[in-house]
Amino acid sequence: MTFDLFGNDADDDTTNAPQTDELGPGAFVLRGFARARLATLQTDIDAVIAQAPLRHWLTPGGKRMSVAMTNCGDVGWISDKMGYRYGTHDPLSKQPWPAMPASFVALASDASEAAGYRDFSPDACLINRYTLDARLTLHQDRDERELGAPIVSVSLGLPAVFLWGGLQRGDRTRRVRLEPGDVVVWGGPSRLVYHGIASVEGSFDAQAVRYNLTFRQAR
Repeated sequence: MTFDLFGNDADDDTTNAPQTDELGPGAFVLRGFARARLATLQTDIDAVIAQAPLRHWLTPGGKRMSVAMTNCGDVGWISDKMGYRYGTHDPLSKQPWPAMPASFVALASDASEAAGYRDFSPDACLINRYTLDARLTLHQDRDERELGAPIVSVSLGLPAVFLWGGLQRGDRTRRVRLEPGDVVVWGGPSRLVYHGIASVEGSFDAQAVRYNLTFRQAR
């Protein structure tokens, strides 16, 4: 992956306020909020993956997920035939999940505060890798004990079409295009809104992927 794809490596992206799109009460897209940090974030993603490789979890029903995932932080999200849950150790290596990089912690804090959520302290970061054929069906993030804390989701790499629904699975969905550097933050009345990824946009290049960082306060 090239730095042209992920933006420049400047550390200070706070000089210009990003465009903010409101998805619903307590839910926002911070356009380009992380753009100047993308190269640093990608370096730290690669370091986490070197310790805890990406894998395709199985759903409780035994279906292989198309999105490759790993975790960092005090706990990580796990899915297998036993169900969805958080655990302190990587089931593959039996080792604790890698520590959350400082760049991740700073971005999660800055983005949540920009969206009006102060004192967000995530203990889990899911790292998802999407190839062009990967999708994430509509779902709620409800495996966390602390549902009062927001979700912070950061896009890197290829653009994607984000699905934003309602509090019921059958509610009408909006299609929102996400570019690298966009950050979606949702909480409060929108904390349990159904959401997903409909598609990833790009040419059929095996090296072209989308990464997503999802920060959560799980415990």
